[in-house]
Amino acid sequence: MNGAQALMKTLVDAGVEVCFSNPGTSEMHFVAALDHEPRMRAVLTLFEGVATGAADGYARMAGKPAATLLHLGCGLGNGLANLHNARKGRVPVVNIVGDHATHHVQYDAQLQSDIETVARNVSKWVRTSQSTAALCQDAVEAVAASMGPPGQVATLILPADVSWSEGGVPAPMPTLTVPPVADDAVVATIAKALQGGGKTAFLLGARALREPALMAAARIAAKTGTKLYAEVFPTRIERGAGLPHVERIAYLAELASTQLAGLKHLVLVDAKSPVSFFAYPGKPSDLVPEGCTVHRLATYEQDAVAGLDKLVAALGAQDVQPELQTPQRPERPSGELSAEKVCQAIGALLPERAIIVDEAQTSGVKLPTFTRGAPRHDVITLTGGAIGQSLPNAVGAAIACPDRPVLALVGDGSAMYTIQALWTMAREKLNVTTVIFNNKAYAILNMELQRVGATGKGDKARSQLDIGNPGLDFVQLAQGMGVQAVRVTTAEEFNRALEQALRTPGPFLIEAVVPNAYTGLKLKVLPHVLNALGSLPQPLAQAIKRKVAP
Repeated sequence: MNGAQALMKTLVDAGVEVCFSNPGTSEMHFVAALDHEPRMRAVLTLFEGVATGAADGYARMAGKPAATLLHLGCGLGNGLANLHNARKGRVPVVNIVGDHATHHVQYDAQLQSDIETVARNVSKWVRTSQSTAALCQDAVEAVAASMGPPGQVATLILPADVSWSEGGVPAPMPTLTVPPVADDAVVATIAKALQGGGKTAFLLGARALREPALMAAARIAAKTGTKLYAEVFPTRIERGAGLPHVERIAYLAELASTQLAGLKHLVLVDAKSPVSFFAYPGKPSDLVPEGCTVHRLATYEQDAVAGLDKLVAALGAQDVQPELQTPQRPERPSGELSAEKVCQAIGALLPERAIIVDEAQTSGVKLPTFTRGAPRHDVITLTGGAIGQSLPNAVGAAIACPDRPVLALVGDGSAMYTIQALWTMAREKLNVTTVIFNNKAYAILNMELQRVGATGKGDKARSQLDIGNPGLDFVQLAQGMGVQAVRVTTAEEFNRALEQALRTPGPFLIEAVVPNAYTGLKLKVLPHVLNALGSLPQPLAQAIKRKVAP
């Protein structure tokens, strides 16, 4: 075998069975090796950010890494934004990045760059393979590193001559690290805190937002009165009827501070202590209220489910009945279309076992409210805040779970970052329904302009947040890449389009033309913020209204 052929066999034997690629000259021997390994599925993308985002979405749903195949440092650089999202979500991804042949590096050719430096921005594990003989051992170490715990991005740099030279030897996968569990003293301290009176809460992230951990946390909540919160942007959260309800921490620091106000103890389970997304003049970055003690039941390296089970036993909550969501759906909306009505229609029509990839930004504020009690589903969110994730994530999720419907929700501005993902959806015949919220603006930035205290009321400032001139035609864009598409302007049209999309095999795009509720409004009277309060407990909703009211 040459290096590429041995690498291909090694990856598949290690459980890496899908490669999202955007190759170039240096990667041609890896491309050729695909013909010798029928177990590896190769998925072509037209932009590296689609490849990296698809690998992220695949791993979130499959629970194991996919590979990316990227062309030199420039190709890796093009994919960094979605690798950043994967890093923040603690998602396993293995990058294979081609490089010039080792003897060619000295000539500093046009595409020569310091790939390792580029990779370290997003990768916990980085290595340039120095020989064909060592390549496959490097590869299994990369896969093992990506699996963690915690999951992470690993980047293996593959010089062209290491790939094409003979003498490749496939390597077996090493035994993965077994994650430790919180020790008895930590569990005892947390159990005492939860039983000691005062307001307490869990903050759950990543692996703690799947059913086994959710049920354990809900038993503790029922036993002790502890509130269940999720991170602002969860890597993956299981929701719907028959599962506990978990309230996500608000994106707006003003609202998050009110959610957490009065806490005496906050217990982190595979989650980071809450901080403001950005710094704002005169406002704190640390969202933990004064006087609150923060405990860590499960670090990123520890077993979150086992830690929760251990705490359940310490509290004697094994037989406690958790509070679960009852089946419920909203009525189908009618009349002029709005972002809220799109979310309502999704709640009314969401199919069983759907996967929602949510990058709706300002337009999706009401989605959790309308899908509470809907049929069981998963939600993937924008973990790192780098927009352009939803469409590629949907590609990966659909390949990981071909028997499940995928619904990608994305704003018009975000969609344009990785619109090429539509072509891959069509090429692979993926059952992805894409909903574009077309409000002709970077609406969230209209809000942020005011929140940071900037005075941008002039034409030049406003033009930087307006994408309506010229207008984007997502129907034509989708059809030009082989995806069936329709534009809707009323709730009735959206209902029919969503039903059609969900029963039509292959990809389907709905361009939902909705008003931009944020243009020209100040934070204290934002309708989306106030409308969202309907999903919160009444005392909390009233407190937030007092905080943001004129």
